[in-house]
Amino acid sequence: MPEAAAQGTAAFATALRAVLPAGLRLGQADPARVHPLLPGEALPQAVPRRLAEFSAGRAAARAALGRPDQALPMGPDRAPVWPTDSLGSITHCAGLCLAVVGGAADFQGIGLDAEPEVPLDPVLRDQILRPDEQAADGLAALAHFVAKEACYKAQYALSRQLFGFQTLRLVFAQDRFRAAFTETVLPFRKGHVLRGRMIRAGGYLGALVTLGHPRNGP
Repeated sequence: MPEAAAQGTAAFATALRAVLPAGLRLGQADPARVHPLLPGEALPQAVPRRLAEFSAGRAAARAALGRPDQALPMGPDRAPVWPTDSLGSITHCAGLCLAVVGGAADFQGIGLDAEPEVPLDPVLRDQILRPDEQAADGLAALAHFVAKEACYKAQYALSRQLFGFQTLRLVFAQDRFRAAFTETVLPFRKGHVLRGRMIRAGGYLGALVTLGHPRNGP
């Protein structure tokens, strides 16, 4: 990895680590090279770039788990199959691959997403932004994308449902945000709010969302 890219990755990882809730662990890997896969993790017929992203994601997740021999196969829905005592989230983009992992006894869902800090492709605007969010442009539109992606990843552990990003309505307050469901996606009712945090460092913009267990309090 070129030195400038490595510095950007390190800066973002440091900023993310500084805001991780207690009980979450961070792992990272170089997405530009192919990492060894374990039995059950094969990705047949993958092109080299996809294989590098996939294998880096598994390497980052194993680093976060602290279990170098833990296989993380892909489920029928293409999501990672985490160990029964853990769950996590993986993100990869140009020059960056990170995973955050926590205990299943502490978290019901975890969502992490990051993208290079460049304006959102205008082609994606109508897929991502609700009519009342159309004023967002440039990096503000990108912030909507990564925040909604992190929310989607976090909730998926519970709902196992697919839905469009317009299902979520965002409100930002500095480096934090609230995402309200505009329709019911069980077990989330219309109006249910997810809360997350934005991370901006090293040329990347990211978002983190965690869903705790009600029995553990807010």
